[in-house]
Amino acid sequence: MLPVWPSWRKIGFRFAFIYLVLYTTPWTLAAIIPGLDSVTQYYDQAWDWIVRAANASIFQLKDELVPLAGSGDTSFGWAQLCLTLLVAVVGCALWSALDRKRPNYDRLDYWFRLSLRYYISFYCFTYGIIKLFALQMPFPNLSQMATPLGDFLPMRLSWMFIGYSTPYQIFSGVMEVLAGVLLLNRKTVALGLVTAIGVFAHVVVLNLSYDIPVKLFSIHLLLCCIFLALYELQRFLNFFIFNRVSEPDTSFNIQLDKKWMRYARVVAKITFIVFAAIVPFYESYNRYNSIEAMSDVKPIRSGLYDVDLYVLNGRDTVPSLMSDTIRWHDVVFDKNGGGSIKTSDPMFRQRYRRGYFTYKPDTTREVLELRLFPADSLPLMTMKYKLPDENTRHLWTDYKGDSLYLRLRRSKRHFQLAERQFHWLSEANR
Repeated sequence: MLPVWPSWRKIGFRFAFIYLVLYTTPWTLAAIIPGLDSVTQYYDQAWDWIVRAANASIFQLKDELVPLAGSGDTSFGWAQLCLTLLVAVVGCALWSALDRKRPNYDRLDYWFRLSLRYYISFYCFTYGIIKLFALQMPFPNLSQMATPLGDFLPMRLSWMFIGYSTPYQIFSGVMEVLAGVLLLNRKTVALGLVTAIGVFAHVVVLNLSYDIPVKLFSIHLLLCCIFLALYELQRFLNFFIFNRVSEPDTSFNIQLDKKWMRYARVVAKITFIVFAAIVPFYESYNRYNSIEAMSDVKPIRSGLYDVDLYVLNGRDTVPSLMSDTIRWHDVVFDKNGGGSIKTSDPMFRQRYRRGYFTYKPDTTREVLELRLFPADSLPLMTMKYKLPDENTRHLWTDYKGDSLYLRLRRSKRHFQLAERQFHWLSEANR
């Protein structure tokens, strides 16, 4: 005799199944395997067209939707959310009308929850492994330290706050990876869900509190965890609240009668672990080593330099006035070939009242090429340089139709934040 689900559970399952499958698109995980990324290409193109068409005819959030890129909370993301909700409601109603007599969805429910387990685990590894090497939030660089605190937006402030403390970031990564590992074994799913809920609840609060544009995605990861935890609700209540014996969960136990099925399960799990955990770990390790091995871009020594002499056309010395936002007040050269200038000149990438650039010296011609981005084929400007000593830089270039001479001197500013301070004994607030 098949168990009969109550009507509310069947309706809830139908809605949750359609909504979460459409939002998580678990089949797109195939893209992590080299050569299979084209599998999802046509789906992505079709879904993109449907979202835009639905927005134009129904939602009308914006005339032109901004695609998902650096932000996951763009107008396209919200239009996609609205469409997913609409399809889930309509689909649930049709499904309920056409399939009223089915007693339960036990088998479909098993595969649905299994896919959500691996979906959550995948992103636990994705975000956790890069934190193990403190790569997601890097330590504040010189350009950021030279920027007034009040100029930063909340997200950048949170990024620097986490990036400052390597132990804190690694701890966050350990907890995320631990949740991912626990979710892979059906015997530890309950503990994995408790861990994942704690991890993603923390992430959601950070995203909401610091206006980090991954709000929709992080909330859905947390919702997936809570949805799976609802199946464990009675066991959690017995264990944590009522101090009763909690029966073992067997909902993820499945009888595979044929040998090839058992082999297929093992192969599938190993494949997932390799491409979701081992390969990203190896890639993050190599990236960490390359960053650790990074040194100064010779012969330009990294550091913060004050522009103490700024001369146009060989005769017009421009004084350093705070009201002059175009004049270069200081220049930062970082070890990674990037840098910034305290200027509001729009010819540079403007961020937090500083103009950002990348640089590459040519020691043969003694010139310094500045580009907006490393991949740019043509330089933004080419500057001749002289390095009379370790603390002084002379630069010449053509700048907006004028000749420009700069004398840079290493700044005496000292950033205490760069010292990574820690004190067991603290006699006063710092």
